[in-house]
Amino acid sequence: MNRLLEEIRLVEQQALLLHSEAEVEAALDRMAERINRTLADSDLLVLCVINGGIIAAGKLLPRLDFPLTVDSIHASRYRNATSGSDIHWLYKPTTSLAGRSVLIVDDILDEGHTLQAIVDYCLAQGARQALTAVLFDKQLGREKPVKPDFVGLSVANHYLFGYGMDYKGYLRNAPGVYACKEVL
Repeated sequence: MNRLLEEIRLVEQQALLLHSEAEVEAALDRMAERINRTLADSDLLVLCVINGGIIAAGKLLPRLDFPLTVDSIHASRYRNATSGSDIHWLYKPTTSLAGRSVLIVDDILDEGHTLQAIVDYCLAQGARQALTAVLFDKQLGREKPVKPDFVGLSVANHYLFGYGMDYKGYLRNAPGVYACKEVL
């Protein structure tokens, strides 16, 4: 087995479960209820942030009970690393954003730089409004450049994985939210 997979398995084994699958699913239900009340008549475009937002969007979309369209965007500061750098645009939506209400769905609001850049991009493309839905809002104890409009759960300031959040590109599929014992 290669060293990276050994590291991934060790991180997974030593991690602390912060929120179970049942807790996250209940949070998705509550978030969907708020979105349904707020955006049902908005001609909504849901914009999934790749890769982290895939699970959040995939779990959220069937809970939304009104007509909408879906596209994706891929902007990253982490690129499978454990710390962020400059924003790198990998994919932009093919659907016109002009005049649309856009709901940007991502896994976590960490420092907020990437999500703010995506909001700015949507507005620059003529979106009528650009709202944000994050499954997890990390509590950093300081102001972030963007405040999410819809939040599933608040999470402590740890290095996390599961439900879309990754550790070096792995463990996004973990059925719960886990805190790494330590980042190796």
